[in-house]
Amino acid sequence: MFDISKLDDLKKKKENWDMKTRSFMEKHPERMKDFKTPSGTPVKRVYTPVDIEDLEYDKSIGFPGEYPYTRGIYPTMYRGRLWTMRQYAGFGSAEETNRRYKYLLEQGQTGLSVAFDLPTQIGYDSDAPLSVGEVGKVGVAIDSLRDMEVLFGDIPLDKVSTSMTINSTAMILLAMYIAVAEKQGIDRKVLRGTIQNDILKEYIARGTYIYPPKASMRLTTDILEYTATNLPMWKPISISGYHMREAGATAAQELAFTIADGIEYVKHAVSRKLDVNILGKQISFFFAAHNDVFEEIAKFRAARRLWAKIMKNEFNASNPDAWKLRFHTQTGGSTLTAQQPNNNIIRVAYQALAAVLGGTQSLHTNSRDEALSLPTEESVMIALRTQQILAYETGVANTADPLAGSYYVESLTDEMEKQAKKYIDKVKEMGGMLNAIEEGYVQREIHESAYKYQKEWESGKRVIVGVNKYTMGEEKQKLGIMRVDPDVERKQIEKLKKLKKERDNGSIKKDLDEIKRAAETDENLMPFVLKAVHDYATVGEISNALREVFGEYREVIEL
Repeated sequence: MFDISKLDDLKKKKENWDMKTRSFMEKHPERMKDFKTPSGTPVKRVYTPVDIEDLEYDKSIGFPGEYPYTRGIYPTMYRGRLWTMRQYAGFGSAEETNRRYKYLLEQGQTGLSVAFDLPTQIGYDSDAPLSVGEVGKVGVAIDSLRDMEVLFGDIPLDKVSTSMTINSTAMILLAMYIAVAEKQGIDRKVLRGTIQNDILKEYIARGTYIYPPKASMRLTTDILEYTATNLPMWKPISISGYHMREAGATAAQELAFTIADGIEYVKHAVSRKLDVNILGKQISFFFAAHNDVFEEIAKFRAARRLWAKIMKNEFNASNPDAWKLRFHTQTGGSTLTAQQPNNNIIRVAYQALAAVLGGTQSLHTNSRDEALSLPTEESVMIALRTQQILAYETGVANTADPLAGSYYVESLTDEMEKQAKKYIDKVKEMGGMLNAIEEGYVQREIHESAYKYQKEWESGKRVIVGVNKYTMGEEKQKLGIMRVDPDVERKQIEKLKKLKKERDNGSIKKDLDEIKRAAETDENLMPFVLKAVHDYATVGEISNALREVFGEYREVIEL
């Protein structure tokens, strides 16, 4: 990439510069002994062409829209189309959440992102004993197709892209979304959006699993198989590093374990004889954006390069579109502080900048008050305006990959890829991600990183403004706090009872029996779940039918 003779001369000049700098530092010492990224990569005082002398432009960087996609998956990137602006939302009832969606769309949001309450996520109806106190609290309560019809009432599903953060019950919620579209007279083949459907990370970091891992992987793969032919524009999985990062993973671990999860999903899909060239175009990813701007940018660039190599060389995909890593980004929830919550506006803005400079396809910006409660309407608007100002006023969307060629960014991108590759190779040695999770390897690695981070900020080695430095004592910024109406649970249960009286319960019994029968075979379960959903079977009823066949998973904690 550089003239070797000139590099030798540059190395000598750098040595002279280092000597002068050391004498300068005797009078003006640096503020830390060691500078490192949060992933532990040493950060040099200055970077020069010497730090990237082994990089070959065509093989390592290339042009936007061309292999290995380090610079982005589209030739013109945001010059042609901006990223999709999503604001993750869902609380209380379907009626309340529908009003929030309409408000966000009126404010210029370009895609919906659905948050479901905990009972919906783990397959319980609102009237289940284990749902008490949780209905509508961390997301919208969805018991049946009737709730889903209200949730998307007067929202044309052929005009919006919808992301649904759902995993264990992903098949049921996807079936409901299809059914709502059909009731609107919309062909399922034009539906755009994604379901998370990433069950592996639930065992690693989040915990909203229901069934044992192998049964869960069967459901995930059923969805991949069904959407390949029935929903060609839909992304049936969003492989998520975000939640691992929230649990304490470093950027390098987030990158590595997310890619390793992706490898596991593709392996299972290929075992079903799915065409990797079709599958590759439908897979999407989901990453976090945290505070170290340059490490985050390098992570995103390295992710594209890694995945392109894997799909091309390991899975022998021949279609370049199947090599492209498409990803959504959410700013870091775990970086938000309850102390001085307005500081979170600034944190989120820098994180969003990193995501855009890193080439994200869609973005959610967290609200300032999320360390305190569900976000208020005002806070959500500020978060959305953050994206809009970034898009239209800063100039960062005017050229593709503007930091390409930066000695630091290119060196850090290369380092992120190397660190991730070591983890991925270790997982392969263990027989794949499913085995690595069952043996607890991934969980232990993340726990150790989380503990190290905790010790760093407790000791003051890592500064968190407003928490361990520049605190305000008893003086606090006051924000309006959003509270979910405690009456939501009662009303939701009443609606559920009414539904169960009005529907054809004989048809429901037949539907559930068919689901159980199919679950004991190798048949794809999606058509059976879709039939049950159309007849207004509930999330809990369908989940319980599968529980009877698959059982439930209980994590074993080694002390």
